[in-house]
Amino acid sequence: MRTPDEHTEAAAVAEADEADTRSPGQIEADIVRRRERLAETLDEIAVRVHPKTIAEDTKAKVVEGVDQTLGRVYEGAGRVVLGVKRQFVTEEGAPRLSRVVPAALLVVGVVGLLTFGSQRRGGRRG
Repeated sequence: MRTPDEHTEAAAVAEADEADTRSPGQIEADIVRRRERLAETLDEIAVRVHPKTIAEDTKAKVVEGVDQTLGRVYEGAGRVVLGVKRQFVTEEGAPRLSRVVPAALLVVGVVGLLTFGSQRRGGRRG
């Protein structure tokens, strides 16, 4: 697909081909303009395909993807924490003892079993 400049340039070339009434100076100026435009295009291409540019672009895309993923994970974790909090705390902020006490007893029991089990294993080795 051509840019507007390319359409204008193509039209100018078509007109020049039909009846080239340009002076040698005009032709030379046109050639200089086209060389400058070509040099700019080549410079842009060189920058785009340079390994450092490609690496920086790739790194930026990866960082953006990681940031988006971490943001989604953070939102999901926040929802889970909020859901758990709602199980153990009323809307007023008071603890729900009917749920806190059994959970606390469960945690104490698990820690006790782990401690007791590690002491038994330690006693057998010595």
